[in-house]
Amino acid sequence: MPGLVLALAIAAAATLLGQLIPVVDGPVIGIVIGVLVAAVCKPGARLRPGIGTASKFLLQVSVVVLGSQLSLAQIVRVGIGSLPVMIGTLAVCLTAAYWIGRGLGIIGDLRTLIGVGTGICGASAIAAVTPVIGAASVEVSYAVSTIFLFNVTAVLALPFVGHLIGMSQHSFGLFAGTAVNDMSSVVAAATGYGSSAANYAVVVKLTRTLLIIPICLGLAALVGRRTRTAPATADAAGTAETAGTADTAGGADDRTRPRVRVGKLVPWFLIGFLVTATANTVGLVPSGAHHGLGELSVFLITTALSAIGLSTDLAGLRRTGPRPLILGACLWAIVCGTSLLLQLVTGSL
Repeated sequence: MPGLVLALAIAAAATLLGQLIPVVDGPVIGIVIGVLVAAVCKPGARLRPGIGTASKFLLQVSVVVLGSQLSLAQIVRVGIGSLPVMIGTLAVCLTAAYWIGRGLGIIGDLRTLIGVGTGICGASAIAAVTPVIGAASVEVSYAVSTIFLFNVTAVLALPFVGHLIGMSQHSFGLFAGTAVNDMSSVVAAATGYGSSAANYAVVVKLTRTLLIIPICLGLAALVGRRTRTAPATADAAGTAETAGTADTAGGADDRTRPRVRVGKLVPWFLIGFLVTATANTVGLVPSGAHHGLGELSVFLITTALSAIGLSTDLAGLRRTGPRPLILGACLWAIVCGTSLLLQLVTGSL
């Protein structure tokens, strides 16, 4: 309880500051405060259980609640023309994250977090992916900080770019919805361009958030396969010694080999996310509850990221070096360029 109360208190302060400074959202402020607290006074053993609960379980619950803000029908409302831009930017971003991150020597989990955070929806995507791949707290902290930096850059730079090339309200809404990560930053960037741009950008952003589901399912499958492959490789030498016995068993080894259970590849919170999104689609979530549920989801994410900040190893962060920041800059520039290029190709620009 003490660690959980501390995380909730930081989240409450971060939420208040986020309302006073709209460009900076609560989750990012929460993780910054958590890191600062950890730097001044590292949490002791009494606080760690509650901090662990907040950083893992509450994070998963926040993803489930987030689904109540989405309607599967929104994909139709944004139009077929926006789907190639959303999917194309995500595919290019994830591919670039793999190859550029590999070239920079960045380990898999960190480049995955920065990739999905840039390609999908910032802190929310990082929150969803973290328990799937088992990323370390220091990696989550660095990824969220990197995403935050380029969110602020986008809010300041994108409206200028839009006016410079003469983008319409519709095209800028699509641009902001695909090139900016967190919802608050999307709204801030698009509102500065016009109300019509803001309305369209929000729909694009919400639809883009649905891409969390296939990405997390794919990552869960990869993690599950690697988990099964590792012990099999380690036992290969011992298995070779008993090959003759296995051959005389007439295929008994195939019958006793553990089978893959698809259900274990699907984290419970992703199922909950899909259920709440479907419930919202069919009208089971009252419209009057949307605002409250949205605020609850953001607050839970803020609490989880505050706890992650509290458990951050600053020495490990320093050892990581500037390379992840370079990766984030490259990915943000690539996503912006890809969004504009795909709009030009599809006639949306």
